[in-house]
Amino acid sequence: MSLRSNLMRVGILTAGGALVTLAASGPVSAGDRSGDGDSNSTSVTKGRVTAVGGLRLRDAPTRDSRVVRVAPFGEIVSIFCKTPGETVDSNPLWYLLTDGTWAWGAARFIDNIDKTPRWCQ
Repeated sequence: MSLRSNLMRVGILTAGGALVTLAASGPVSAGDRSGDGDSNSTSVTKGRVTAVGGLRLRDAPTRDSRVVRVAPFGEIVSIFCKTPGETVDSNPLWYLLTDGTWAWGAARFIDNIDKTPRWCQ
């Protein structure tokens, strides 16, 4: 396989210091992580912010990382993928959001609307 076709198949994103590698072709297999991810590897899912005072979106999946912006209560956000990070109120998952800026939000304060987000790879 040529370098060009490899580059077309794999994209690399950086989100405030976090490196996420994405397969641009083929589904996430049922054996990956818990198998609850979406079968379309490039799709996003929607979520609703439930933090009453707004949710601080960060440049890494930790509460100590830099705040990129604050999503107000009730905002509908686009979730690209989920990953383990710092535990917030017994929930270790963080969502990578794609709303204008790539930023991480604690899953504890985002309710899924349409489907379970896939795992970041």
